[in-house]
Formats: sequence, structure tokens, C-alpha cells
Amino acid sequence: MTSLNDFAEYVESRANSELKARARNVSQLIESELDALESLSLDKPRSEEQKVVPFRECLLAADKADHLQSTLQALLQENGSEYLLSLTNDPINPETRLNLTPEEYDSAVARLKSICDEPELDCEVTEIFASASSRENDPSKPSRTADKQCTKYGAVLVRQKMNTVSDLAEIRVAVVGNVDAGKSTLLGVLTKGGLDDGRGSARVNLFRHKHEVESGRTSSVGMEVIGFDERGRVVGISDGMRRASWKDIVAESRKLISFIDLAGHEKYLKTTIFGLMGGSPDFVMLMVGANAGMIGMAKEHLGVSLALNVPVFICVTKIDMCPQNVLQATVAQLGKILRSSACRKMPLFINSFEDVVEAATSITTQRICPIFQVSNVTGEGLDYVRTFLNLLPHHSEFNESLPFEFEINDTFSVPFVGTVVSGIVTSGTARVGDSVYIGPDSVGQFAVTSIRSIERKRTGVEVARAGQSVSFAIKKIRRRDVRKGMVILPKTEQIPRSIREFVAEVLILQNATTIKVRYQAMLHVGAIAQTCCILDIDRPYIRTGDRATVRFRFMNRPEYIHVGQKLLFREGRTRGLGVVKEIIYGI
Repeated sequence: MTSLNDFAEYVESRANSELKARARNVSQLIESELDALESLSLDKPRSEEQKVVPFRECLLAADKADHLQSTLQALLQENGSEYLLSLTNDPINPETRLNLTPEEYDSAVARLKSICDEPELDCEVTEIFASASSRENDPSKPSRTADKQCTKYGAVLVRQKMNTVSDLAEIRVAVVGNVDAGKSTLLGVLTKGGLDDGRGSARVNLFRHKHEVESGRTSSVGMEVIGFDERGRVVGISDGMRRASWKDIVAESRKLISFIDLAGHEKYLKTTIFGLMGGSPDFVMLMVGANAGMIGMAKEHLGVSLALNVPVFICVTKIDMCPQNVLQATVAQLGKILRSSACRKMPLFINSFEDVVEAATSITTQRICPIFQVSNVTGEGLDYVRTFLNLLPHHSEFNESLPFEFEINDTFSVPFVGTVVSGIVTSGTARVGDSVYIGPDSVGQFAVTSIRSIERKRTGVEVARAGQSVSFAIKKIRRRDVRKGMVILPKTEQIPRSIREFVAEVLILQNATTIKVRYQAMLHVGAIAQTCCILDIDRPYIRTGDRATVRFRFMNRPEYIHVGQKLLFREGRTRGLGVVKEIIYGI
């Protein structure tokens, strides 16, 4: 028996190692190693400028401004134009406490603001929280004679001011949960401003279809954005309501959160899994109604998120209408589920901005699960959620040095523009005017076209980079010839090849009986969703908890996939997770 967490981590490691293997170049590796050895200067003594200066000294000493500036530049470069700086522990050596007095703390914040105003950094420093505590100067003394000294600690957000739309940091958050948990309502409150009236008024503007407005239930994949400026303020909201378009929000933002609003009803599970697989979310926001608890599809969505190894945080909604004893029972249920052997996560209940900072810095470790308790009617807890979203780190691994690859998630026909496709750039970069292949079609062939224009969040850009969600207007291709699951690849001398069969290593998460050869299920690989058949297994049969090597065949048409991609297959109550190990051409 293999645990879900262990296999999910194995799948993630295989996918990452495959990306690194594709990007590795022998000559570049040798040059980098030689450069690293040369930079070590083993035959030279370390100069005064090269000596490591403690971060506390950099913060407080007036003559260490250059060291502080270089440290901040390195942290910003490593973490992508922003960094959540702790003034509790040394960011270089986290085990070392800074132990700043209130006067030293205020002086350190002032110095950070002064340094970050310099043209070399051009950053904004925003204090997230500050708190004071007392400590003993000499712990060996008896407590009644111990000399107590007050210390102050906190955290500040350092974010660069200038960003082009092409370089704007974007984090994708998938919103899942059981039907009637309040997913669309919370998104409406967060993105549109204002509060709900208790009858779902905040969710109406998010629905895409008439039947969704009438039933109040999401049936499609919806998209919404919320932007934050360099000081962490929500962009485009005035007098409590959002009055700005997507284009205005993108222009004024320095960080963008893209929400993928998914369906909660069981009959729309295919749509929800498509959003989780094809949308490449960085985080999952699981909604749980305080009055109902973790029921129905909420458990299913949590299991899929854990299987895909995506960090999860939970929002407990409707706390204004829920009796206290029922809320306590829901909270206890969440703690029990998260601590179970299937999840192995420590629940972190958010009750202060200090908890928010701890959650934002630790969520990517996959060992904690932040839990927010919110009300869309009274607004309780929403400030914690907004601050948490503002502080979320960008942790996905996309490689711009690899050849360009784009997965199509949706297609449109725009008047006076033509065919438009949207999706995620999984690797490389593309520019307006590039010649590309698009496919495969129903017989596995690729067509040649070119990129007419590129838009990112309804704003025109000249270049699309790995990890970004963008839309391409393509030339001389009709919409009926394009479908979800196709890819766009750079035009080279070698035409891409599609496949029908491949080998994968899988883990059966749930199955009532046994799975044998000729078993059929719906397979999800990235944006691909197609029925597949099992041709061969490395044993007579497999059941729940078994790990096996399986050969699959697409039933309807060829597809384009590569080694290292995650896959998920389902049929009824059956669920399986896997990773592609081998591609079989020519069949």
C-alpha cells in the first residue's frame, strides 16, 4: 500500500526532474561549474567586502548600507520582484533571532524604507504586522530576579514598484468546495467589493450563463482577478465597490491573483477536474460551509488537490448564520480530517495578521493548511484573506529556456479578429508574429499558423512567458478546427508527433472492485480530457492502494503529451493518479 501523499510527492518530483532534464545542456553545465570554481577564489584570502555581515548589523549600522542593499537585491531576484521580510528571525540564518528593541525595530524599518527608495531597488516597504514581547536578558537567573527587556518583532513586504504587463507576477488560485458552500459569493465579495445581502447578490456578476443565475449554481469554469499595488492595497475598488475593468486593474497592479471558479455539484465533476488539471493552479482555496461541514464533493475536491500536490487553504463561510456549537463541530471535523493519515497536514487557524504571515511563508512546505473563518455578510475575516492573498509566494516551476509550448484550455471566435485560443504557457516564450504549429487534429496532424496578437488579462502584450495565462489570436485557422487539449508549438524543421499509446506509473486512489486489461476510464492530462483504455498491466489486476505500471491507449483521437506529465483518470467512483513514463510512437 502506498500513501497518497508519498505518491503525489513522487509524481511531482518526476515531473520536475523531467523538466530539468529537458533544460540541461552539457556545455552550459560545464561553463557554470567553471565559473563557480573561479568565483570561489580558493587561493585568495577573503577580503573585507566579501566577509559575511550579520543581517542585524546591516539593519542597524549606518556604514553597512551597501551590504543591506545587496542582500535585498539578492532576495528580490531569488523570489521574483517581492519578498516578505521577517524582522523576527534573520532571513539568511532563520535559526538566529534578531531580538530588536522597539527603538531598533523602528530604526530598522526606517532604514529599509530609505534603502528601498534608492533607484537601484525602487521598492515599496509595507509593514504587515508589528508586536512587542518581553524576554529575559539572562535565562540562568531566577525568574524573580531576571532582568526583563522588551523586544519588538514583525514582518514587512518589500515589493518592486515598476513592472510591465509582460512581467507582472500572477498567481492562480482554484476555488473548489461542495455545492452551496459560498464559492462564487466569496469571490464576488473579494473581487467586486462590497458585501453580500445574505441572498447571493454578490455572486450574480460572476455567472456566465442564464441557467447559473436562475439556479445560483456554477456549471462552468469562471475566471476573476484581484490586483494589488506595490503597497498591498486592492486595485480598482473605490467606495467599497470595484469600478475598474480588467485592463485598468492590470495596468495599476504589481501582483495579480487569478481565481478559477469551479463547480461544486457532482454532475459537473468533469468540469472541475478539467479546471484543476488544465488551469495549472498554484494554490487551491477549499470552501466549507460552517453550517454543513466537510460533506459531499468537498472531500472529493480535497482528495484531488492532495493528489495533484497543490497547496490547499480552507475558508469556512457563513459563520454569521451558524450556531456556535455547529461551528465548533465543523472546526473539529476539519482538524480531524487534516490530521488524518490521508492528509497529514497541521491545521493553522488564522486569528491575527501574525498568523497570516506564518501561513503565507509556510504553505508551500505542504505541512500546514491555513483555515480562515469568514462571513460574506458582515465582512468578518475578509481582511485576513485579502492580506494572505497579497502575500502568497510564487512557487510554480516553469522554464523559459525550454522550447515554447502552449496548452489550449478554451476557444473563441471574435468579430474582426478571428479565432482566439486561451490557455497556459507551460514552457518557453512566444512573440507576436511567430510561426507555430497547432494540433493535433482528429488524425494526429499539425497545421502551420502564426500568432496575430497576444493578450494577457484583456491587455495587449508583445511577448508571452512560461507560467502565464494568455490568449492568442491565430491566423487562417477556423474555430471549428481547434479544440481544448490541443497544443501550440514553435515551427521547426521537425514536425511534432502525436501519440495514441503511452506507459504510466499509477496509484489507484479509490475503486470498488478490481481493474484489469480493457478497463476504460476518462483520462485527464493537462488540458486533455479523453476516454482511454488499459492495454496492459504489470500484474493480473490492481485494486485500491495498488501502485502499478500501466499501458494506456486514447480511444477517440491522438494527443500530444510528453514524459513527466501528471495524469488523473476517473470512472464512476474510481480515481487514479499517475505520471507518464514512456511515449509510444507509430501505433
